[in-house]
Amino acid sequence: MAARRDALARWVPFLLRLFLGSLFIAHGAQKLGIIDGSGLSGVASVAAHFKSIGITPPLLWAWIAALVEFFGGVAIFFGLLTRAACALIIIDMTVAIVKAHWAFGVTVGKEGFELALSLDLIAVGLLISGPGPFALDRILGVEK
Repeated sequence: MAARRDALARWVPFLLRLFLGSLFIAHGAQKLGIIDGSGLSGVASVAAHFKSIGITPPLLWAWIAALVEFFGGVAIFFGLLTRAACALIIIDMTVAIVKAHWAFGVTVGKEGFELALSLDLIAVGLLISGPGPFALDRILGVEK
């Protein structure tokens, strides 16, 4: 039974990477205006929000957040430079929790931090565990 559990456990980082990577690809694409078709006005909208919560310079940080989320999501999804991508996502989500969600409490329905914290902790788990065996990091020899 333990051998079967261990064999199934190998899939955990892979499944977490697919989940987290997909969400951040979509989230970053939305900020970049790819999903809703708003183009650069998507980043401008994020910049306006960043300015309202005291993140300056807002346009620079809006671009950084959008690019980290989109390309970090792609990297995590494929298991490429997984630990570095997770570290960037952890910083991104921690800032989101502190600057954008903390004041609203826990529940996501009231713009609270529960979703951001959940995504943050999944990224922490992948940072600690690594990408798992089904990752480009393994194929390319970045991780053993």
